[in-house]
This record gives sequence, structure tokens and C-alpha cells, in this order.
Amino acid sequence: MPPARSHIRDLVTTYLERHPAEVPLLAPLLRLLDDAEPTSRSTVPGHITCSAVVVDHDRRVLLIHHNTFRLLLAPGGHVDAGDQTLLETALRELHEEVGIPPRALCVTAGYGTLPIDIDVFDIDENPLKGEGAHQHWDFRFVFQLVDRDVEVTVQPVEVSAPQWVPFDKVTAPQLRAKLTRSGLNGRIEPVNASALIHDGHGRYLLHLRDDIPGIWEPGAWALLGGGREPGDTTLEDTVRRELREEAGLEPSHLEPFAVELATGTDGLTVPVQVFTARWSGDPARLALTEGVMLAWFHPDAMPRLRLSPSTLRIVRRHAEHSAPSRALGPRPEVREPKAGSTGVPHIVGVHLYLERDGQVLLGLRHPDSAYAGGTHHFLAGHCEQESAVACLIREAQEEAGLVIDPADVELAHVVHMVDKPGDQPRIGFVFRARQWTGTPEVLEPDRCISWDWWPAGALPEPIVPYTRAAIDGIRAGRPYTELGWT
Repeated sequence: MPPARSHIRDLVTTYLERHPAEVPLLAPLLRLLDDAEPTSRSTVPGHITCSAVVVDHDRRVLLIHHNTFRLLLAPGGHVDAGDQTLLETALRELHEEVGIPPRALCVTAGYGTLPIDIDVFDIDENPLKGEGAHQHWDFRFVFQLVDRDVEVTVQPVEVSAPQWVPFDKVTAPQLRAKLTRSGLNGRIEPVNASALIHDGHGRYLLHLRDDIPGIWEPGAWALLGGGREPGDTTLEDTVRRELREEAGLEPSHLEPFAVELATGTDGLTVPVQVFTARWSGDPARLALTEGVMLAWFHPDAMPRLRLSPSTLRIVRRHAEHSAPSRALGPRPEVREPKAGSTGVPHIVGVHLYLERDGQVLLGLRHPDSAYAGGTHHFLAGHCEQESAVACLIREAQEEAGLVIDPADVELAHVVHMVDKPGDQPRIGFVFRARQWTGTPEVLEPDRCISWDWWPAGALPEPIVPYTRAAIDGIRAGRPYTELGWT
């Protein structure tokens, strides 16, 4: 069976909510949905086609030369009877025409499974195929390449000359305009969120999913979580809603841990933001509304379960990340310094060093900020009851909406400082992230009013002195700087 008319109508309706000026353009299609099969090639005065707009990490789009139309177009074509959705049509045509499989792609956070564009264009009469002049309503779905490199192998009967072109060189005017203002930056963004819940003693909570065809990972053990919905302002909102809806769980603290690359029901790669939370209750007492059951497992037992490899990897990574603290035993009691002791507690701060094309990310702090008002500074924060890397990942997401995998973090510099004699000393860890997901956004405007990229050799003024000292040290290859000590 071809895609249901209700599915097509929902796509068009949601699309027009974003682009109300295009209602007159698509009104004939909506009328056609009432009394004809819009995906059949024999339907006139027009029918639906689908295209795949593939964006690489350098904000370029894959176009191919269509041998019949003699135009540079995105890969695409007509709907087959076996296609269940229009998105599936776009993926199938992409694979057939240029050899790119769904697993090499993911949807974007901004568009998901909705088309970025629906264009209408005229098709000339083709006596060889017995087709009169008609129109195509082309549903264009946008996908992001997962890896930088992908093999493109064209099917030479219909297409040739594949090339990657910048957004502003895309030949279709309507699509070009939407891409240039889309905000797509070539980076993978998580679209789902899940919770890695542990009890602090090596056990992890897993969810046995219903064994029903068509759902994600049917009959397998998985993490609790799901996809972002329109009412979710952040992925933490998503995972909190899913935990509440699926199991009645409401953890007090969630911490971003890593991005898992899973495989969706349509074969696409799905970037999932994994949060960690600590809980040690009885799963049997939870009000489970989806799936079969919840249970605790140690990582050593998980290879015997029906479990996706990506979930097993993420659990093992967390177990390894947590192992040193367990091996050292209980946390030692924190005591006040003894009388006459010269020990002084130090404030520990973490700082994010991001470099792109020789430029460094700095924020301009709010003029009324309690610290360094009106001054440029790293994205930074103080360690709470957490590791320094965990603090960095939390602050990056809270302050700027950036998602960083702990595996991509490395220590770049340490600054040991005191503002003036007698003040409380500070230790600043400056961490470099080799890669990240997202574009810096101002999420805490009471602290920071802008994020900007500055040449490492021409930093702005005013700037926090130890920020400049750390950047200078990193550029010089020095691991350590002292400031303010006599």
C-alpha cells in the first residue's frame, strides 16, 4: 500500500503552519487528496514525488545531473507502492540513485521527519512514456551526514555527475532560500533523549520493550526515553517527560553524559542525548505505562540480554567512567581544618576552550554580572558535587546549548591563581573539546549576552586576565600558569 492520504495531509498541514504564504501553491494538492491517489504516476493534473536533501559537515548539499531533465537536482523520484511514508520514498530513491544507505544519515533537529520544502513544477509531455504534461509536488526532506566521508555511486541510467554545492549555489530557488536561512550548520544534533539510571553501586535500570512490530527495538531491553515533542524546550525536558509518562520517575538531578548513535525503525541513525540519574528504588513499585517491565542489571550480565550494541557500549562507558570512585571505596569525610592548620580550601572552576579555524569561543558577560561584568571570558562554571568533566558538559549545555561527549574532552591548561593576597585561591581547569554538537546560544542572558568567535592571536578587550593567560599558554604549548602569587 502507498503512503496513506492522512499521512500526506498531516505533512502538508504541518508544513503550511510554518509557511502560510504557500497555501495557494499547495491548495490544489489538498483538494486532490479528497478524491484521488496523489502518489500514482497516472494521477493528473499532477502527483507527488520525493527528494532527499543531504547536507554534509561543510554545509554543502549533494546534487546530481538528471539525465532526462538536464538539471542539477537533489536525488529523488516517484513513490512506489511499497513505500509506507514519503520519507521512506526519499530514502529509497537516494539509495537507488547514489548508493547512500539510510544508516549514513540522520534527520535534523529543526525539521525531523517533516519536509524542509514542498515545491511545484511543470513536467513537459513525454510521448515515449505516454505521459502528457503534468505537475510534480516534490516533497524535499533534509538529512545530515553522520560521518564526514561517504561513498557516492550514481546509477548512470538516470543520473550522473554528483557534486557537493554550498547552500547559496543550490539550483532550486525555493529550496536555496530555505536552506540559507535554516540555521543548519553541518553538525549532528540529538533529536531523542534517554536516561541512564544507576544506583551508584554498579547496577543499571533497563526497560523491556513491547514485542510489537513497528516500534523502536521491539522486545529488547533499552533505556527509558523517547523523541522530542513540540512542547519540549530542551532535551532535558524531553527525558523528564518520558520518565514521568513511562514510569512515574522524577529524578531530582539529570546530568548529560554522552550522545548515543542508535538505529531507528526507518534505518536512519538517531543521535540520542543520554542523561545520567541516580536512583536506587524498587522497579516493581513504579507505575509502568509502556513496555513489559523494568529491572536492575550489572554490565557483566548485559551481553546475555537482547540489547542494542550502542546501549551496551554507553553503559560500559559509564561503568568505566565511574569505576575509579568505586575502587577507592566510600568518599572520605570532609572535615574542617584543624586549629593552627594552614590548609585553605580552593575554588575549582572548569572552562571550555573551543577552537574553530584558528578562532576561540568567548562570551561577553552581562554588565551586571557579579564576576567580570562587561568582560570577555570562557564558558565556565564552578564544580558542584560532580567531576570536572561532568561539570564542563553540564555548563556547556546549560549556558550555550552545546552537547559534548566526555570522550571528546581533553585537559588543555591549568591556571592556579589568587586575585590578591589573602583571597581564596582558585584552580581553573581549561578543557578542550575536540568536537561538539550545536551552535552557541545565549541561554543564561543574566550572565552572558553574546557568544562570539575571536582570532586566538587578536583577542578582544576587555578580557578576564587569566582567560588571556590560559589561551596564550595553550598556544605556546605550556600546560600550567600561575597568577597573583608573590
